[in-house]
Amino acid sequence: MNKSSTAVLGETTPRERRRLLVGTRGVDATARGVTLVSALSVLAVTGWLVVELWRNSALARHAFGLRFLTDRTWDPVFEKFGALPFVYGTLVTSALALLIAVPLGVGAAIFLSELAPRRASDVLTFLIELLAAVPSVVFGLVGIFVVVPWVRTSLGPALRSALGFLPLFQGSIYGVGHLTAGLVLAIMVLPFIISISREVLLSVPNELREGALALGSTHWESTWKVVVPTAATGILGSVFLALARALGETMAVTMVIGNDPRISASLFAPGYSIAAVIANEFTEATGDLYLHALVELGLVLFGLTVVLHGLARALVHMTASKAQAGGVRA
Repeated sequence: MNKSSTAVLGETTPRERRRLLVGTRGVDATARGVTLVSALSVLAVTGWLVVELWRNSALARHAFGLRFLTDRTWDPVFEKFGALPFVYGTLVTSALALLIAVPLGVGAAIFLSELAPRRASDVLTFLIELLAAVPSVVFGLVGIFVVVPWVRTSLGPALRSALGFLPLFQGSIYGVGHLTAGLVLAIMVLPFIISISREVLLSVPNELREGALALGSTHWESTWKVVVPTAATGILGSVFLALARALGETMAVTMVIGNDPRISASLFAPGYSIAAVIANEFTEATGDLYLHALVELGLVLFGLTVVLHGLARALVHMTASKAQAGGVRA
């Protein structure tokens, strides 16, 4: 209780003081109840979503069991459904997106927060945040008219010429495929990594920078060896937020991945993702088993997201624990 509250209580009668304290407790209890309901509502929505996915995929689960996750065949005509090609396409495109976007995003965030003039940094950050608001269908159009021709005529032949001894860069180059989808996803998730990582880096206390400089470090050494490790947990958080966007992206990936439910080692080959097949085929699902198989794909995507985010949380926790331990030892 601060001094002003103490002074007010001192100027009131005992009965008024009791009323004031009871009123304060009532406000606290109301605030606690409202925030508790808000938190529980999020859990309720999540639980309701899982229940609906589980209930509406019952036919497919009973018909295929765990084979649904390992079977490569997706044939609605003969009612044979396997999710493996879609899981593969989702993981490959998301991994490619992060492999491309994380170094670029973290590097850009370091430049904007530590090296660029503040006015230029603010302007560039504003433009980057505008990029995050662009609808995914626009990125899909850019992918079709810009990225696909570039991959087919320039990037693909160059990669096959330099790295053609690897299975990843062999085969015909159509323009559409895993590589193109990964590039488009990388463009889409870059703004999240840059903007969040920049804010995290800016939140690092200036005392750490000044201490490193006072010990003889250069500006870059203080940034790379002090500021970045301090902000590592927040940077990891931005990466996993980008991963969530990449896993669930539908329209842009549908337009450039090729929509072919086959597994190929080549990044040039067309593929399919879970979100894309649900968007493409849900309105065409005529039989109950077909419809339940698509809903089970949604359940698989939900489970995949939960598993990856659980691993992400564990990694963030380990990074934070190591940082705290390093601070204690220091």
